[in-house]
Amino acid sequence: MKAILQFIASSISSTFGMMAIWLISFLGFELTFVLSGIVSLLGGVALFFITWEMIQVGFIRKNGLTRKEYRYIESNLKEAKGKISRLQRALMSVRSIDQAKQNFEIIRTVRRIYTNTKKEPSRFYKAEGFFYERLDSLVELADKYAFLSSQPGKTSEVKTSLQDTRRTIQGLGESVKKDLYIMLDEDIDTLHFELDVAKNSINRMKKKDRRMFK
Repeated sequence: MKAILQFIASSISSTFGMMAIWLISFLGFELTFVLSGIVSLLGGVALFFITWEMIQVGFIRKNGLTRKEYRYIESNLKEAKGKISRLQRALMSVRSIDQAKQNFEIIRTVRRIYTNTKKEPSRFYKAEGFFYERLDSLVELADKYAFLSSQPGKTSEVKTSLQDTRRTIQGLGESVKKDLYIMLDEDIDTLHFELDVAKNSINRMKKKDRRMFK
């Protein structure tokens, strides 16, 4: 969504810029119609990229990051996106009804961590364990589980491996939930603070009303 809005803002800026440059070139400097069009086109392209860069820099600064840090996080997010797609395919290929809800919950939590980090890249550092360890483990285990569960005529050894793998996936799912909670801890603290302020304000208003109507 950020990229779409960034593109729209840059396009609007370049369009109005092209119009202004054409008028100045044609009327102010009395260039030919075609030459004014070429100058305005070049100016519009330049304005597009300048606006794009300004928005990007503003976004990076808003998140308290350096450009190097932002590129590093973006690289990790790009890798994570592919891994999440693999995880989703693997988990959704398991047709067991009793596991469907749990698999859906894992996918939803994983995607929420990714989305939050995409919107606010600075949150990446609160979920490094997820991006560096748990996501990889989930993907590998889910792939193996999906493969083994699709095999016909399972031996007792295969069934035991499936059970162990499933328990490990469940444990990782709980760990991923904790990653999400850690990522959101400041938001939760802020919400509690705002709730306390609101409650105190309401209580003061009630006391004031009671004094007025005594």
